[in-house]
Amino acid sequence: MEEEIKRMIEEALPLVDVDAEMLFSELDSLGVTTILMLLSEHYHIELTAVDATPKNFQSPKTLAALVKRKQNEA
Repeated sequence: MEEEIKRMIEEALPLVDVDAEMLFSELDSLGVTTILMLLSEHYHIELTAVDATPKNFQSPKTLAALVKRKQNEA
């Protein structure tokens, strides 16, 4: 899932360094919103602005963990 999320971000936001030490610092509000929408649609989960925290957006790995948590809540 982590690699899939990485590819999705690279395709949607080609100027973002997905491998940056802190992905959140690479993103503006539109980038964060784009990722939330991509993950919500692709994994059929509900993500909101509350989920857009630096902790969740550290890396594709932490985004994958967020997706898994949301899937388990459903």
